[in-house]
Amino acid sequence: MSAEATVKYLDQDFEALRSQCLSSGQLFSDPTFPAAPESLGFNEFGPNSSKAKDMQWKRPKELCLEPKFIIGGATRTDICQGALGDCWLMGSIASLTLSQDILARVIHPEQSFTEDYAGIFHFQLWQYGQWVDVVIDDKLPTKGGKLMFVHSAERNEFWSALLEKAYAKVNGSYEALCKGWAAEGCVDFTGGIAERYELSKAPPNMFNIMKQTLTQCALLCTSIYGFSNETEHVTTEKLVKTHVYSITGAEEVSVGGNLVQLVRLRNPWGHKEWNGAWSDNSKEWNLVLPEEKAKLNYSADDGEFWMSYSDFKERYSVVEICNLTPDALCMDHAGQWEAKSFEGSWKQGSTAGGCNKNAATFGSNPQFVVNVDKAHDGAKSCSILVSLMQKDMRKEKKFGRKFYDICFSVYPVPKKYEGCKDVRLKSETLSRMKAVFNSKHFERREVSQRFDLPPGEYIIIPSTYEPNQEGSFLLRVFTEK
Repeated sequence: MSAEATVKYLDQDFEALRSQCLSSGQLFSDPTFPAAPESLGFNEFGPNSSKAKDMQWKRPKELCLEPKFIIGGATRTDICQGALGDCWLMGSIASLTLSQDILARVIHPEQSFTEDYAGIFHFQLWQYGQWVDVVIDDKLPTKGGKLMFVHSAERNEFWSALLEKAYAKVNGSYEALCKGWAAEGCVDFTGGIAERYELSKAPPNMFNIMKQTLTQCALLCTSIYGFSNETEHVTTEKLVKTHVYSITGAEEVSVGGNLVQLVRLRNPWGHKEWNGAWSDNSKEWNLVLPEEKAKLNYSADDGEFWMSYSDFKERYSVVEICNLTPDALCMDHAGQWEAKSFEGSWKQGSTAGGCNKNAATFGSNPQFVVNVDKAHDGAKSCSILVSLMQKDMRKEKKFGRKFYDICFSVYPVPKKYEGCKDVRLKSETLSRMKAVFNSKHFERREVSQRFDLPPGEYIIIPSTYEPNQEGSFLLRVFTEK
């Protein structure tokens, strides 16, 4: 984990605010994310919506006699999804709990409802290139004396509900968290680099990639595609479509002298489990030695289950892997890495040129020069990982905005410009050149891809798919030294 400095989000100093509350004897109420309708939502959870009706903001001490921040360690069974459509976030939090070191940076486990309690908590999140310390009060949305949204299986444990509130704060409201991809949450909890694998086109060693990255503390999630009328549709096998699951294990067990590849998944609902082969109490477990069964913790009614990798690949659609560092990626030759970050924006009429390579506006997009050093161990090419992330779009959801369809292209710097400062290629020049790499374009927060390039100087051009779409972005480039 990087030891980067942490910035106080909205200039709120946790220690100073808590001291003020303890001195005054008043519990903290957060003016920047108040217990008010605007913090809950704007449409489905708006002030006049049926889902917001009878909602009350309550502190944990109003919900139970002895609230605890964490009971017996923060684990994946502490994350049970509530009425908010943020299973993608629940999946990423559940994956986060698999690494206690990473989790400890995010949630500050020493917090409590007893010692120096003042109704104030704080969490660290990675936001667009920096770690921020996010302060919240502990007023939570409830109905009928129960938490509306994420909750623990233990009714008096509150770390996951408070973390969800901190995440809602940096994104503008709880409702802003509805719908998403798990990689987004995983990146915000680690500062890591997300990769995406379509299982229909998965590499032959996909199971080994999953197993290896889990041992390296990567966060893994998966989901099943569905049509628009199949949102969270439960199949006859008790799998849920358009719903994010955490991948919490990948192991091999011996059955009759043969090794069977198994994948362990967790439904953030805390229930609804796969009922096929290798599910809880299925006959396949009778063929496994007792000590292996005990090691795999294979049977509990907690939303977690095992299935064979072959069944998994056949039924699930995509795997998202958030690697903590480029070195954790399954590269053919993983050396040391150099990271560079660039911030920029697309502005209508000037720098929002769209991605049509032959259009007169394409060259108006922001351009960034990167150097790819000589290849590692005598190889002819170097590994490069590029991540393009659009910023703060969830905050804009209340105005009807969605994530743009974004992509990037990579061009070699013409020889006559090599070594020059402030190189910028015009649209006319670009129209005569061939890109050495064009990313896929996706309508989501981040597009990241890795590929190989010969040593040299290159220009990376990030763009929205359509021209004249305004927004800011973060471009991260990792090159192998």
